[in-house]
Amino acid sequence: MSSTSPVQQSSYRPELDGVRAFAVIAVIINHFNKDLLPSGYLGVDIFFVISGFVITSSLACRPSKNFYDFLVGFYSRRIKRLIPVLVMFVFITSILICLFNPNPSFSLQTGITSLLGFSNIFLQKQSTDYFSDSTELNVFTHTWSLGVEGQFYFLYPFLAWFTGFGRLAAKGARNLHWVIGALSVASLIAFVYIYQVNQPAAYFLMPTRLWELGAGCLLFLNLKHFRALENLPPLIATGAVCAVLFAPLYFAVEATVAVVVLTVILINCLRSGTAACKLFTHQKVVYLGRISYSLYLWHWGVLSLSRWTIGIHWWLVPFQIAFILILSIASYRYVETPFRHLSWSTMHWKSIGYGISTSATTAGLIFALDKTPNLSLYTGHIPSLVAVGVSSLTDPYSLKETNSIWRGDECVLSNNSQVGKKIAVENCTLGNFSSAKRRILVLGNSFSAAFTQAFDDMVVLDRYSVTIASALGASPVKEIPNQGRFNKTNDYYWDSVVPSLINRLKPGDWVFLINDMSSFSPKDRTSETKGHLNRLESGLEVLSKKLSAKDIRLAILHGNPFAREAKCNPVTSAKQWFSPFDNSCKMPNRNESLLRRDKLNKVLVSLEVEGKLRIVDIFDIFCPEEQCTYSAKNGQILYRDSFSHPSVEGVRLSSQIIRKVLTSADMDR
Repeated sequence: MSSTSPVQQSSYRPELDGVRAFAVIAVIINHFNKDLLPSGYLGVDIFFVISGFVITSSLACRPSKNFYDFLVGFYSRRIKRLIPVLVMFVFITSILICLFNPNPSFSLQTGITSLLGFSNIFLQKQSTDYFSDSTELNVFTHTWSLGVEGQFYFLYPFLAWFTGFGRLAAKGARNLHWVIGALSVASLIAFVYIYQVNQPAAYFLMPTRLWELGAGCLLFLNLKHFRALENLPPLIATGAVCAVLFAPLYFAVEATVAVVVLTVILINCLRSGTAACKLFTHQKVVYLGRISYSLYLWHWGVLSLSRWTIGIHWWLVPFQIAFILILSIASYRYVETPFRHLSWSTMHWKSIGYGISTSATTAGLIFALDKTPNLSLYTGHIPSLVAVGVSSLTDPYSLKETNSIWRGDECVLSNNSQVGKKIAVENCTLGNFSSAKRRILVLGNSFSAAFTQAFDDMVVLDRYSVTIASALGASPVKEIPNQGRFNKTNDYYWDSVVPSLINRLKPGDWVFLINDMSSFSPKDRTSETKGHLNRLESGLEVLSKKLSAKDIRLAILHGNPFAREAKCNPVTSAKQWFSPFDNSCKMPNRNESLLRRDKLNKVLVSLEVEGKLRIVDIFDIFCPEEQCTYSAKNGQILYRDSFSHPSVEGVRLSSQIIRKVLTSADMDR
């Protein structure tokens, strides 16, 4: 494992730029339409392998006088390579998103953290937020990979120097091999394990991605030990990588490992004169690889801004691709290349200082844009809704006719720290609980809080009372385990809060379950999703049996259209001057949606036929036409956010269906 000739190892390999082009094209196709190339996002993993290979190659031929010279030289080159075009992209895109998004904080904060080198950590933290904004509407989501590489680049020169590799010591390559090998094995094990229990952490964080960059490092350090692979036709390796990119997301872990291994094989077996090498060294392909960094930055910015404005339609794709290419070529020619080769200073530490100060200054300007009161660049109009956004779910609601109020936060468990919180009937009831003709206890996750204003007529005209007690992220029945960030809240809710509230009910009263039911109607069914539905069925049977013993009735809200899949919000659903085309937040159409929820429907109908519950189905309100959208038949917007929480308008349109079901027993009598 001793180093081969530094000149030989570090000589430019144009085919690597060809592989970069292949990787960035895969990523772009995936981001245009995931159905075309489900695992095209793995192009980023190919980038990681190439980066590990190239960065090790670059250090193999750079003798340094001392550690300081080695370290600042390395950091200076990385900053000159990455920072200028990133600063330009983030600044321009930050201004643009402010024109089309009235609440751009999530994007701006991601942009700020990308300039400071930790947007991957920021996005990982946000991804564990029950109500984090859609990543597809965040113009800087893709910068997470730059955070991973940046953090690796911070660590790597220390490893290279202290193993002797950076000093060109006789056993330096061998020492670095063992260190990187050990770290990569540990990283791979962590990736496979953590992906099962905390997917965002495995996806976004550097320690669980180090093994991919390490694979490239190890390939360079061990080129002479891979001679047997040189006889493998590179077209086979290329075809195998292509096949993996078509793998469904269900095999994400296996596909990630496979694409890394196959990329290592592909790089090693690319030989001059082979068909694959001719393809990857074609002049235009190599050029795409050379501008791949700019392509990667601009493609997502264009696509995300398109989702806020003109949308992504098949007939617009050629224009969007052309625009991405124009921006990327200009970026590469006038920013990336000149600043990379320009002598910023005769002293490396000053170059580092210039890069860091420029990033920090730009981050400060964007921070000011985000935080300055009354400073808004938004050019559209904000839809008129009674309540907008997730935060509105806990807005108190007063029903003056009955002198009662639902007190919002006091009626909702919002995180694990609220285990032990008492939800008092007196603070969470519309109407008079003690003297009501019937009492309705509404239970469920955040969706139940969205329906606060669905019961006015029942309370005022029918003299019912409605108590709403919600727990964010709660399971729809106790029997479905909750292993997410609301696990303790969920257990406390079902073990303590729910039984205490049910004990306050009287014979003839109702328990009404309102939840997001989309997880029971997945696009692709597996044995796991089947078990999930079976647990719902058994849980409903158990709950119904307990309630019927007290002569209390059970109702459940059926599944609504799959609005979250539209990756939309009230602003993007509304007609704006900057969205002239049909951009009405389309989701799976009526037939597809009903087909997907068919299994759930059979379970609920069977339980209803057996007299164990009543179904409340408001699907026709939320999908009045063949194509389900964010709009009701009367033009009102049906959702208050991008998480498919119904708007107050949508809830009020549904109120008579709910009223009809929950008062039907009294009418029958």
